[in-house]
Amino acid sequence: MADKWITVLGSFVADLAFRTKKIPEWGETVLGSGFAVGPGGKGSNQAVAARRLGHNVSFISKLGHDSFGDLARRMYEREGIDAQYVFETDDYPTGGAAIIIDEALGQNAIVVVPGACYEVTPAEIDVASARIADSAVLLTQLELRIPSVEHGLRLARYLGVVTMLNPAPAGVLPEDIFSLCDYLTPNESEAAGLTGVSVTNIAQADAAAAALLARGARNVVLTLGNHGALVKNAKLTEHVPAVNAGTVVDTTGAGDAFNGGFAVALAEGKDIVDATRFACAVAGISVTRHGTAPSMPMRTEVDSLLRR
Repeated sequence: MADKWITVLGSFVADLAFRTKKIPEWGETVLGSGFAVGPGGKGSNQAVAARRLGHNVSFISKLGHDSFGDLARRMYEREGIDAQYVFETDDYPTGGAAIIIDEALGQNAIVVVPGACYEVTPAEIDVASARIADSAVLLTQLELRIPSVEHGLRLARYLGVVTMLNPAPAGVLPEDIFSLCDYLTPNESEAAGLTGVSVTNIAQADAAAAALLARGARNVVLTLGNHGALVKNAKLTEHVPAVNAGTVVDTTGAGDAFNGGFAVALAEGKDIVDATRFACAVAGISVTRHGTAPSMPMRTEVDSLLRR
């Protein structure tokens, strides 16, 4: 499957990142130590991650006719991402995300307004059906309207393509969507929101993953931050440790790095445990750098880390 595409159905938003020594309380103003504008959005970040890892990537989304949209178009051309299914609209602006980063801990809080990408329709997804059919994996998230996400997963399933849903940001999902997921990749808070099971240790992660399998997902890969990930399906349960690539400076985009890496590993025929280990290495490198899309590593870096 190495010659097949990875198709990502998802969001682009411009990231407005603020670094600070203290995250403000409501009504409080604090002085920050840094500010940057760059490309973001979960789907777009995942597409960049997969492309930098050496795979052909096609992206399905929607942009406004504005400076943020121009930022995306320039990036896709520079990165070599197929953007023929990135639609355009005059009715909505390209989305944005305000990211506040604790410079001491590297942790973040984010507010996302999806904007134009939230208006991708099932009919537009159908326009990309030939590309989806030629893909090893369809990867999507929840920064689009749920009916469009569900339509993309259902179309890929009909076309015999492996489906992967990163259920982020957390939200309520229709029950039918779980059975459309070959791979479901929540983090701790997303798994807790979907199942009602608090996830603060491996045993609880196992319980939450079991609940998601019972709802119809074929495989669950529950990411655990600096504790790696728990892999679970009908035949196995395995904890895959995190891969340490150095000092953590910014966890923004780590989940996107993981998902892009996991999709590439699946497309290359790796089993679920090896794919998770590969994805942990991708995420491990990304958190040593600032930004989202700019933090995604190249394939040579990941291979070198895994050889250590």
